[in-house]
Amino acid sequence: MRLSNYYLPTLREVPADAEIASHKLMLRAAMIRRSASGIYAYLPLGLKVIQKVEKIVREEMNRAGALEILMSAIQPKEIWEDSGRWDVYGPEMFKLEDRHGRDFCLGPTAEEYFTHLIKGEVRSYKDLPLNIYQIQNKYRDEKRPRFGINRAREFSMKDAYSFDVDQEAMKVAYEKMHQAYIRIFDRLCLDYRIVEGDSGSMGGKASNEFVALAETGEGVVVYTENGSYASTDENAKVAYVLPQAQDQKDLEKVHTPGVTTIKDLSHFLSVEEARCAKAVDLLVEGKPVLVFIPGDRELNLVKLMSFLDVPEHAIEMMDDETILSLGSHPGYTGPIGLDQDQVQVIVDKSLTQIDNLVLGANEADYHMINAAYGRDFTGQVAEDLLLVKEGDLSPEGEALLFARGVEVGHIFQLGTKYSSALNATFLDENGKEQHFWMGSYGVGVTRTVAAIIEQNYDDMGIIWPMPVAPFEAIITIVNTKKEDQNDLAFEIYRQLEEAGIEVLIDDRPERAGVKFNDRDLIGIPLRITVGKQAGGGIVEYSSRKEGENVDMAYEEALAHIIKEVKAQRK
Repeated sequence: MRLSNYYLPTLREVPADAEIASHKLMLRAAMIRRSASGIYAYLPLGLKVIQKVEKIVREEMNRAGALEILMSAIQPKEIWEDSGRWDVYGPEMFKLEDRHGRDFCLGPTAEEYFTHLIKGEVRSYKDLPLNIYQIQNKYRDEKRPRFGINRAREFSMKDAYSFDVDQEAMKVAYEKMHQAYIRIFDRLCLDYRIVEGDSGSMGGKASNEFVALAETGEGVVVYTENGSYASTDENAKVAYVLPQAQDQKDLEKVHTPGVTTIKDLSHFLSVEEARCAKAVDLLVEGKPVLVFIPGDRELNLVKLMSFLDVPEHAIEMMDDETILSLGSHPGYTGPIGLDQDQVQVIVDKSLTQIDNLVLGANEADYHMINAAYGRDFTGQVAEDLLLVKEGDLSPEGEALLFARGVEVGHIFQLGTKYSSALNATFLDENGKEQHFWMGSYGVGVTRTVAAIIEQNYDDMGIIWPMPVAPFEAIITIVNTKKEDQNDLAFEIYRQLEEAGIEVLIDDRPERAGVKFNDRDLIGIPLRITVGKQAGGGIVEYSSRKEGENVDMAYEEALAHIIKEVKAQRK
């Protein structure tokens, strides 16, 4: 491809609204352009990289026995109502109405759609197992679109769904996809961790996330050095270390004027923060819920959502007026004396094992001290509502390490959640109707591109790994007015193309510095520079990663590129 004929409007300045490296570099390298908040157009260079990722994903899905199909992005309301998720997705779902008044959505995911597709078509156990997938745009009306294509409102995703006869067969399909995902992300040259995931609104009892490590990642993963444990911070089990046991004292109400924070309360009473129960005042689906956790910890909202079986948008902070209506006072909320027919009280299990607790007294400037669960207050006990933090140990007692990352893949064991909801059945070997056992497997294609850049860049631009590079080699003509430089460059170009190398030749009548800057910015792995020594058949050879220029005969440079590319393609 001649760069003079290529659409590559690179930018010298960093766009003001770009926050992270991948967003900045994709804009500057002319890979994407913003159409609206969270919505992007993909220019030729960006599209080529996406297609490279898709190719690898397709190859591994096909290798694992999955069959590719393509569904519409427009999904009817009825199938989402059958699963109970039309309202669960809430404002994140793009909803629309056709001219006949029928409701649809732009699919954020496709569990219902795929289940509905095979319902009534796959009738016998003899037709199973079945695994079908698509690569298609998905739509989620993100509350805060940010980080470029990492959290966009329209994005490309590979989603696959397996259908099996029973739980054991589902687990076999799940493991097959687990191995396929390892091959995918290994081939994409990503540094990633496989962690326990949260099933969330997807349902099911088991899931794993594939998280690409990146300092700018929105998610946090926790793992052990020996690899025995890995999880997201939202899903990590907390082995809470209780404060040292004390002799239980009698309950007492004390004056604590103006003391409304755990830190101030601990200092005022000379009590460790762990003994000061933290109250989190919430409205869940419009109803008051008080959650109590140790004062030295933070509430894990994902664990609470799972405990209550509600989506995130159903939870909001309680306003002061509601707190007062419950007979309490803002900043001094406690469980003692509240009417639990009027308010749901949830207590983290750790508080049931701590003696001499400090609680809000539901009265301005007062707290209760020496409280004990069961004797002085009760509530609905949750096993673990805590967010993991530095210093915590894994369930096996190993030190936990923390790293930020980008979720690039997520696989789920769905069980019969969707087949039961949509009454999708098959006839077993005894002629009896059974619901399909399902798995769901997603790869964020466009998000993966952003993650690859986050792991491969420097001050000059992107450094593409060979398997996903838009071109494998680039030839730069220093001075296109020189006939010997043009002749040699195009001869090299011809030979590389004949060898099957994806090559870009920069034949623009630009200054050499402009060409070199663009070359570094777009990050093509292997490079030949044709300059003053062209008459003698000498060129400069370099790689984007190492950057060191070496003078050599053009035939030797050609051999280097062909050998390197072939080695990478194996």
